[in-house]
Amino acid sequence: MYSLCNYCYSETNYNEPTLKKIDTAMKKNMGSMDRLTRVIIAILLVSLYLTNVITGILGIVLISLSIIFVLTSLIGFCPLYTLFGIKTCKK
Repeated sequence: MYSLCNYCYSETNYNEPTLKKIDTAMKKNMGSMDRLTRVIIAILLVSLYLTNVITGILGIVLISLSIIFVLTSLIGFCPLYTLFGIKTCKK
C-alpha cells in the first residue's frame, strides 16, 4: 500500500497493520571548510555588488547566490549535494 504522507505502511503482525515513521530530516552533508568557503565567497560577492563592480542582472543573480550560500552554510545542508551524492562532512 502506498502513502502520500511521511509514513509508510508496515505489517508487523498479519492481523494488525501499523504505520512506521520514515526519516525525512535533512542531514548535514557539508563540512566546516566547505561552509567557511561559501561564506567567504558570499562576502566577496556582496562587497563587489556594493562597490558597483558587479551591476545589473548579473549582480542580482550573484546576490541571490550569496544568500543561498549563506543559508546553506548556516544549515549545513546543500540540496544539490544530495542529488549528486556528495558529502563533505566527516560523519
